[in-house]
Amino acid sequence: MPSSNSPYTAFATLLATSGQAVSPAELHGLLLGRSCAGAGFEVEPWLVDAAELIGSEPKDNLRQALIGLQEMVKGELTGGDMTLVVLLPSDDSPLSERAAALGQWCQGFLGGFGLASRDSALSAEAMEVLQDLASIAQVQSALEESEEGESDFMEVMEYLRVAPLLLFTECGKTAAAPAPKPSLH
Repeated sequence: MPSSNSPYTAFATLLATSGQAVSPAELHGLLLGRSCAGAGFEVEPWLVDAAELIGSEPKDNLRQALIGLQEMVKGELTGGDMTLVVLLPSDDSPLSERAAALGQWCQGFLGGFGLASRDSALSAEAMEVLQDLASIAQVQSALEESEEGESDFMEVMEYLRVAPLLLFTECGKTAAAPAPKPSLH
C-alpha cells in the first residue's frame, strides 16, 4: 500500500486538486534540469517554466508549493551534501509506478536543461550524463516486479542522486553564485 503522506503523494494530490495532469516527478525534473543548466534560482522565471509545463498559471497554493520545491532544490544544489532527493513515489509503491515516474522525471530534467542551457560546449562527462538520462527515460517499462528489477531501480536512483550535480557544477554553479560586489576603495 503506497504511503499517503510521502512528499510525492502530497504534491500529486495538490496537482490533482488544482486540475493539473502533470506528474510531480516531471515538475521536479524540470526544475532540477533548468537549475543544473544555469537558470539560477529566481522565483518568477521558474514559475513561468512551471506554468508552461502545467498549461496554466498556478493557483496560490500550487504556486507556494512550487516556490517551496525550488527552495529545496536550491538548498540541495548549493549545500555541501552532494546528494539530491529525487521526487518519486515512495518505495512501497509498485515498481511499475516508480519506474514510470522515473521516466517522467528524466524527461522533465532534459526539458528543463534544454530550456536553460547556454550555447557553451559541454564536457564529455556532462554529455554522458545527459545521454544516460535520455536512455533512462526510455527504459522505465523494462523494469519488472522482481528482486532484480528492484535492484536495477535502486542502482539508477543512486546514480540520479549524484549525476545531476556534475551538470550543476559545470553549468549552473556560476549562474547560482551571486556576483561579487564592487570594491569601494
